Amino acid sequence: ACTGIENIDEAITLLEQNNWDLVAAINGVIPQENGILQSEYGGETLHGPAYGPTSHSTASSSTPSSSSAFRHVVPSRQIVERQPRMLDFRVEYRDRNVDVVLEDSSTVGDIKHILENELQIPASKMLLKGWKTGDVDDSTVLKSLHLPKNNSLYVLTPDLPPPSSSHSGALQESLNQNFMLIVTHREVQREYNLNFSGSSTIQEVKRNVYDLTSIPVRHQLWEGWPSSATDDSMTLAVSGLTFPCHRLTVGRRSSPVQTREQSEEQCTDVHMVSDSDGDDFEDATEFGVDDGEMFGVASSALRKSPMMPENAENEGDALLQFTAEFSSRYGDCHPVYFIGSLEAAFQEAFYGKARDRKLLAIYLHHDESVLTNVFCSQMLCAESIVSYLSQNFITWAWDMTKEANRARFLTMCTRHFGSVVAQTIRTQKTDQFPLFLIIMGKRSSNEVLNVIQGNTTVDELMMRLMAAMEIFSAQQQEDIKDEDEREARENVKREQDEAYRISLEADRAKREAQEREMAEQFRLEQIRKEQEEEREAIRLSLEQSLPPEPKEESTESVSKLRIRTPSGEFFERRFLASSKLQVVFDFVASKGYPWEEYKLLGTFPRRDVTQLDPNKSLLEVKLYPQETLFLEAKE
Repeated sequence: ACTGIENIDEAITLLEQNNWDLVAAINGVIPQENGILQSEYGGETLHGPAYGPTSHSTASSSTPSSSSAFRHVVPSRQIVERQPRMLDFRVEYRDRNVDVVLEDSSTVGDIKHILENELQIPASKMLLKGWKTGDVDDSTVLKSLHLPKNNSLYVLTPDLPPPSSSHSGALQESLNQNFMLIVTHREVQREYNLNFSGSSTIQEVKRNVYDLTSIPVRHQLWEGWPSSATDDSMTLAVSGLTFPCHRLTVGRRSSPVQTREQSEEQCTDVHMVSDSDGDDFEDATEFGVDDGEMFGVASSALRKSPMMPENAENEGDALLQFTAEFSSRYGDCHPVYFIGSLEAAFQEAFYGKARDRKLLAIYLHHDESVLTNVFCSQMLCAESIVSYLSQNFITWAWDMTKEANRARFLTMCTRHFGSVVAQTIRTQKTDQFPLFLIIMGKRSSNEVLNVIQGNTTVDELMMRLMAAMEIFSAQQQEDIKDEDEREARENVKREQDEAYRISLEADRAKREAQEREMAEQFRLEQIRKEQEEEREAIRLSLEQSLPPEPKEESTESVSKLRIRTPSGEFFERRFLASSKLQVVFDFVASKGYPWEEYKLLGTFPRRDVTQLDPNKSLLEVKLYPQETLFLEAKE
């Protein structure tokens, strides 16, 4: 109604470009200086001429119009002067937060000058980050960025060293921070968003990327690491990465023929698959072997390398070979298998903070089962299953093909889950493999929620994973509550040991918080009252704009409508048969049932009258000579 845009695709595109900020999207089409809008949306007020036939009373009122009252613009000779719009910025720098309030006519440089006085840092040394529209320069006017009222920014000072007096504290803070690494796999043009703590090392990042891309660390070719990151043992906190987000690119290095000394050196890294069989499978595509050939007998017969070595001493090394062989057979799109022992997988899944805990999925592979290829290629490697497992599960795998590995897993199973579960797995026949075990950690024991056999479908597998997730989520909420209560008790105990001065400060902070809460409640109550007054004003305006009700003895054709409300009450009114359907909508809205919130439904036949053209007459939409309608709230 404001912009004249009727193409819904164009409207959605504009909203997406403005991060679904309605006022910013409208202002992007209609310049603010034309004074087109007068609405309150998300705490932002724009002034302009009023809408519709009641423009004089609306313009003189201090009550702002809601976005639901937008109507066609009526040109006005007198444009209301636009008041300056204030923007709030919370700027974070190291361990400080600075609040800045400016008019939207100010520039980015004005913010830096204020911060220069507050932080005692030259404006030329500051990098002001956090803009939703990307980087800006000092001369950029804030109004041109279409910012919301409340904004969060942060300051970077790469040219300034941290203060020496607090160097250890700043380093510890950096180690506790989380870095978001956006890693692009060059060959497949795929991005991975990986979270690492500042205490993680570059070597750990490369090993994790190996799990995702199946590119061994020795073959990884990186772009984007800072020049200061010269050693893989460095932590991310001191490597010079951009906080909180840093982009990297990885690809496979085209390696020449290696000497024996190089090969021996690479074999010393226990986290790499460096045996000759693994390399043969990495480069299998160069000899015409198709990874996607899941059902070919010749393809499976050529695979001589087992999924897992027999009698492997180290479970982590066995899992590394399993992951490499799995990628060689079924492609790179597969679950990210946890590299380590089953006990380590338990620690990762169950023994962190309650909010960080996940379910444990154990995949039991068997090469001699006829279901294995189909299950791995079509179910386990489906993108929906891979994505769901990576978000909600820690996935651990084991190969049950060899008898020694089978016996070793049954021993682990008995130790961790009990003899009943171990006996259940022991009695499974070969053709019932592969198996997928869903494990949930509890305080005293680990519970097996589900055992999924290989003869399933993608949809059934997803449903069973989601069902297990629902059970886990309920348990997790209880654990979070208990953990929060325990932390609250510990906080109370620590507070009791504080000095008298700190107790006074805590009391004062509590009073200020209560005052802010009361002020916030009062503000919300005022907003609610204003909204109710606004709705009432709109209703009265519609009631006054209705044409008079025709008399029963009128010579013109009259339609009598009987409307039933959701509460069971009825109200009746007569309308001229030539009246437009919009008049009925206005009448219903004047009774407190706006058509934006309620549907007007016919009885026989049942139809949604609000979907009809409001410009058609009652006679044209067959609401003549009489009709019974009922109101129903929209979903």
